[in-house]
Amino acid sequence: MTSPVVETIDAARIFHRGGRSFEALRAASCRVFLGERIAILGPSGSGKSTLLHLLGGLDRPTSGRVAWPELGTNLDLRPKLIAIVPQSPSLVPWLSTVENVELPALLGGEPRTARHQAMTSLENLGLANLAKRLPQELSGGQAQRVAIARALMGDCKLILADEPTGQIDGATAAALFDALLTHLASRDAALVVATHDPAVAARMGRSWRIDHGVLDTAAATGS
Repeated sequence: MTSPVVETIDAARIFHRGGRSFEALRAASCRVFLGERIAILGPSGSGKSTLLHLLGGLDRPTSGRVAWPELGTNLDLRPKLIAIVPQSPSLVPWLSTVENVELPALLGGEPRTARHQAMTSLENLGLANLAKRLPQELSGGQAQRVAIARALMGDCKLILADEPTGQIDGATAAALFDALLTHLASRDAALVVATHDPAVAARMGRSWRIDHGVLDTAAATGS
């Protein structure tokens, strides 16, 4: 078996607010391997986003550790190896849709192919007609789909998505998830999705559950 793309070992995250401490994640241990499709299920405020931020190297644990054995160190992760779809699309407001999507390729030193890759990614998600629009000209659902198109750029080994269908109606969300899984079918990238939607979780290979910062990784098979 290959090394994990990412693993946490007793990783905890404590935040300090108003003179009080809040344990958002409690000694969580987990492993993600290439090709896996994992849903993290839990209500709002349960710790899903906190765990994703640690897995993506956007934050550091207060105690315990996070490592990326298959990828390297924290400095090696972005933009080529890990892609993140945040809960809010976080598009750069002064860049067009296609310019936002091509950013990972540009930052990764691939300027010659960036535009072609970006247009291909938009076409795969049915967004090519939005290529020239600015973020403020997009609906919330369109902006989230563009953020997913950006995450699918290049050959990332780990894609982390935080409530990627939260701003999209049910039928559109199902179609988008179909496109996402189809696009990843021929790739060895791991996909980890934080969600409270059981319909999304059912499309994944395994489900983890988190509640009040306690992570349960007992394997459950999706449909």
